[in-house]
Parts: sequence; structure tokens; C-alpha cells
Amino acid sequence: MIILAAMIVLFLAIGGVMMTGRGSFLIAGFNTMPTEEKEKYNETALCKFMGKMMFALAFSMLFWLFSVAYDIHWLLYVGLILFLFIVAFMVIFMNTGSRFKR
Repeated sequence: MIILAAMIVLFLAIGGVMMTGRGSFLIAGFNTMPTEEKEKYNETALCKFMGKMMFALAFSMLFWLFSVAYDIHWLLYVGLILFLFIVAFMVIFMNTGSRFKR
């Protein structure tokens, strides 16, 4: 339970860094792009989107924490389904269209 709470705090901290627009070094794939490729993307918008998604993932993990704390097993499944839905939404939203390109 302590490890899960620590993970939630970590996700919230990373989300806070991302919301400032300065956390692009934490985005896998973006930080390994050449500088010419990075200039094609709106880094601030991408970071803010990822920050919002980190907050959403932390929220879904709260269901896991409540499931363990109150021994309500169905909350684990609700949180897991929500977590997977958020991840799927993130991947589809970021890779379709030119939302973050300049």
C-alpha cells in the first residue's frame, strides 16, 4: 500500500513538472529525437497534455489504493479499466492528426 501511494505521489510530481511545460526530457521518444525533429513539435502543448494525462493516471490509481485499503475488490478492476482506457486514449490522441506539430 505504501508503494502504491508512493507511485501516485510520483505520478502527481511528474504531472506537475509536465504542466509547467518543461518536462519534455521525461517523454520517451521525444527526448531522443534530433533537434531538427523536435523543432517541428509544440513542446509546451505536448508537455501540458502529458501532465494532464499523468494526473488522470494518478486518479485511476487511487481506485487501486482504495481497493487495498478498504478490501473492496471491484475497485481494483474499475481502476485498472480506467487506467488502460486512459493509456489507449493517450496513444491514439497523440499519434493521430497533427495536434502537437507546429
